[in-house]
Amino acid sequence: MGIIAWIIVGAIAGWLAGLIVKGAGFGLLGNIVVGIVGAVVAGWLLPQLGIRLGVGMVGEIINAAIGGIVVLVILSLIRRA
Repeated sequence: MGIIAWIIVGAIAGWLAGLIVKGAGFGLLGNIVVGIVGAVVAGWLLPQLGIRLGVGMVGEIINAAIGGIVVLVILSLIRRA
């Protein structure tokens, strides 16, 4: 997937991750950045593990949202320490 598509998917995923992980967010822009990082991480890691969730753009948003949630939770745990 192209970098522009990863940014768009990551922005959507970051917004979704911020909604799902309440109280651990970094604001709208911070969550979007976290979503972009999560999209990159999930876009690389999940296929390496053989995990396929959905097809096409919907699958990419699901993968990126999972990556965004994981990154958001990890960052919130680090921030609390």
